[in-house]
Amino acid sequence: MADRVTVIGWDGSPLTAAARSALGAATLVAGAAHHLTLPEVPPAAERIRLGSVALAARRIAGHRGTAVVLADGDPGFFGVVRTLRAPEFGLEVEVVPAVSAVAAAFARAGMPWDDAQVVVAHRRTLRRAVNVCRAHTKVAVLTSPGAGPAELGLLLEGVHRTFVVCEELGTDRERVSVLTSDKAIDHTWRDPNVVIVIGGPAGAPAGDSGWISGRDPGTGPRGWALPAQAYGGGLGEGETELLRAAQLARLGPRVGDLVWDIGCGSGAFATEAARAGAAVLAVDRDLEACARTDASARHHGVHLQIVRGTAPHVLENLPEPDVVRVGGGGVAVVSAVADRRPQRIVTHAATRDTAELVGRDLTEHGYRVECALLQSVQLDTRAWTETERSVAFLLSGVLPDRRP
Repeated sequence: MADRVTVIGWDGSPLTAAARSALGAATLVAGAAHHLTLPEVPPAAERIRLGSVALAARRIAGHRGTAVVLADGDPGFFGVVRTLRAPEFGLEVEVVPAVSAVAAAFARAGMPWDDAQVVVAHRRTLRRAVNVCRAHTKVAVLTSPGAGPAELGLLLEGVHRTFVVCEELGTDRERVSVLTSDKAIDHTWRDPNVVIVIGGPAGAPAGDSGWISGRDPGTGPRGWALPAQAYGGGLGEGETELLRAAQLARLGPRVGDLVWDIGCGSGAFATEAARAGAAVLAVDRDLEACARTDASARHHGVHLQIVRGTAPHVLENLPEPDVVRVGGGGVAVVSAVADRRPQRIVTHAATRDTAELVGRDLTEHGYRVECALLQSVQLDTRAWTETERSVAFLLSGVLPDRRP
């Protein structure tokens, strides 16, 4: 095992005294090509081109001597430190940090970033990173080859965002570009790069420093399944508070998810899914329903993409969902949704016969199905008399072979 392992962050600035001292004593140096050409790297040291961090960690674990790993930005922030400290390698490391690429990108843009979401995009997580960009006002994306600005712009089709693309930060080839997301598709971008994605509903007022990084969980009214008054009153049959609460509980929308709300009605469910941090596509054929959904989202300060059209046909060109609420359309729409293989589906039925038809279709598609009869009775607490009663069958399907 290496006698000593030092991880040095590099942001283009001159190395600190501590970094120069560790590098001067190194018998093994791992890093990207531009790191290994630094004049401070000892000529006699073994050099490892850093591709797979796990492979480099194995080499370092078997090295007898002093090892240094060079990494861009802050190596403890979505960086190599996590892999090097993994139990299978048994490495204890010292870290000499530098300014993170995210901090440098926001500095170049002259913007604060305590209110930003920060995500990593590579081929496996690109879709979830894009969903965060759909749902949030300010996002920093640490990209990778094949999951860069062009791919982000392509998957954000139909959602207007502004990109600040920061290429090769800290080098003499550094470049900062500001453009709309649809224009990013037409460019070839140099790696490494960071993309700041801006847009959507207005955030906190200027001068409000907040108290927690990222999205403030305390914004908006407290609680779930808000009363009809929060959405202007007059909710539809499938939008009652109890049913909505049960649907939210079954789907569990969260940051990085894309939620379809088909037959969005007043937008009550779509708005509350967006309040959880998920990206939401609200679908309805009725123009007034689309307008009410847009008004609800604006009132609660969340961003939705609203698609007007008739299901199931309108669903064909929508991006892949993680979870889906079917508020209307019956068996045909549920079947079309199941064909897209979301991890979870919820819907409701007014009769047991309809519930059985929907449940059988979900089962045939490979979903594990649950059904419950929900009954709610509202009382006027001044006289304790019944004011409203609703009954619905709640159906939920979970796809066992798809990861949550």
